[in-house]
Amino acid sequence: MRHFYFDHNATTPIAAEVLEAVVSAMGQTYGNASSIHSFGQAAKQQLEGARRQLATLIHANPKEVVFTSGGTESDNMALLGVARAASGPRHAITTAIEHPAVLGACAQLEREGVEITRLATGATGAIEPDEVRAALRPETVLVSVMHANNETGAIQPIGEIARITREAGVPLHVDGVQALGKIPVDVLSLGVDFYSMSAHKLYAPKGVGALYIRKGARWNAVMFGGHHERDRRPGTENVPGIVGFGAAAAMAGRNSGSDADRIEALRDRLEAAVLDRIPGTGVNGAGAARVPNTTNIYFDGIDGEALTIALDLCGFAVSTGSACSSGAVTPSHVLTAMGLPAERARASIRFSLGLYNTEEQVDELAGALERSVARLRKISVYA
Repeated sequence: MRHFYFDHNATTPIAAEVLEAVVSAMGQTYGNASSIHSFGQAAKQQLEGARRQLATLIHANPKEVVFTSGGTESDNMALLGVARAASGPRHAITTAIEHPAVLGACAQLEREGVEITRLATGATGAIEPDEVRAALRPETVLVSVMHANNETGAIQPIGEIARITREAGVPLHVDGVQALGKIPVDVLSLGVDFYSMSAHKLYAPKGVGALYIRKGARWNAVMFGGHHERDRRPGTENVPGIVGFGAAAAMAGRNSGSDADRIEALRDRLEAAVLDRIPGTGVNGAGAARVPNTTNIYFDGIDGEALTIALDLCGFAVSTGSACSSGAVTPSHVLTAMGLPAERARASIRFSLGLYNTEEQVDELAGALERSVARLRKISVYA
């Protein structure tokens, strides 16, 4: 049986040129980047080269890029670091559709006395900028809004939100994990203060991420130890992983436009086939601007977990939502925040396409969906 991968928002396969860079660094550049001898300086040179590659992709100064262990750490560093740097009464604004890394950090801030406002979305899953403006208070110390949603692909109006937060003098953090490499990211034109990124969503290894910290932004470190990353994030740097992240950033910079157009056409082909051939289906958040690779489709009368398993047995990897919430028995917090009833949210599947998907794979997936949904509806307790 052939196996086809349609879960790129959970993680991506490592691209061949990225793997080559990682293996080379692991085998030949094994020095500690903090060491002053030639082995260490060779590692330092590669680390800084990767920093420049990532900075180029997001139009930042390399000194504003801090390497981390992944998107979750980057989100925590930004939220905890900004809120803890403030004094007096503190209030922060986020949304109800954020990734658990942001929602979990906000829950921790609540335990530390920070009041949190979680903005709801409409049926499209997009935030209205004026709602951010209305939620601002004199004691607001931070706004955190994701760039693209991991479950629906909905793109948030970050530029408009940033103009509002700048006028109010409030820092803006953006979780860009699902946007980087899928849509253009220019932190300068967006006007953000903090931007979180993750390598393994970009055809690079797991365990590596980055946080853009705008020069002059008020922020306190949340980890302590050595003087790595200009005293912003202690710990010996994962040089091979970082080199891979840099190679992936360079690859995305060269190819993102053409790749996005091709992948979007495949995504639209899948949606059209499903909606045409399978009754009782629809695209969640179809009215929003979305990243080109993501669609979230409901299949009324079935259980999404059962359909995910059925498709896996047919050779297709898909997801019911965030990989960080796999095994959860509650319906997606993103879909319910958009107004979907719990039953429809449980009947929804996320399909996230990538560089190596083809028209043939999409057509085979549509056929497998048609057969699996028909079979499951015959035996479903939800039917």
